[in-house]
Amino acid sequence: MRPAALSVADLERRLSAEFPGSFNRENGVAILEAWHGGCRVRLGYSPASLRPGGTISGVTMMMLTDLTMYVAVLASIGWKPLAVTTNLNINFLRKAPPAALLAHCRLIKLGRRLAVGDVSIHSEDGDLLAHATSTYSIPPD
Repeated sequence: MRPAALSVADLERRLSAEFPGSFNRENGVAILEAWHGGCRVRLGYSPASLRPGGTISGVTMMMLTDLTMYVAVLASIGWKPLAVTTNLNINFLRKAPPAALLAHCRLIKLGRRLAVGDVSIHSEDGDLLAHATSTYSIPPD
């Protein structure tokens, strides 16, 4: 297995600088692991992420999916902040309880121009809540 192009500490530092409103410890976002071809990200619980009925909103899980995919891509190719989402498809499998979420991304294909990934979101007790696939466009050098 190839090592990550960027360490967890470097990813967190750079993402905090580029996206201070959405990527910061106060928002409960933490990269747990990053390697070439994938990563694990944790999103802490916030009452602001609830929708009517007391469940974590789909918007919150979609944001976590996109962030996790972005981290996996950058961990694999290095700092290319202009990489962008071109597709995101998510299936919500069960009601997300009001708790922290854990996301795991595995890159299925990593080419020079496109990266395709598989993201699963679990509750902290281990239940699979959502499954997504996503494609990122990688800018040329």
